[in-house]
Amino acid sequence: MPDEFNIERIDDVIHGRLRLGIMAFLSTAGSADFTTLKAKTQSTDGNLSVQVRKLEEANYVTVDKAFVGKKPVTTITLTEAGRAAFVDYLDAMRRLIDEAG
Repeated sequence: MPDEFNIERIDDVIHGRLRLGIMAFLSTAGSADFTTLKAKTQSTDGNLSVQVRKLEEANYVTVDKAFVGKKPVTTITLTEAGRAAFVDYLDAMRRLIDEAG
């Protein structure tokens, strides 16, 4: 017998719209520079920074800052823990949808 759906299984860190978009994009891309992620998620610098920081605090992404020539480049990378959390999140959502259907 499959486990009953438990709303507590939905990860609040991932569930926010922008954080979900970041996780979804990185789940296929693996990593992205800040500018690319900003464009893909249609977010502002400030909002993206705050949401990436929340994901970083949860150890779902790493943030690396470097210079390419004289230009600063920030790269956000999905961690293994982040990938596992995203898969768990998707599984929880599937269970919710299956229960509703």
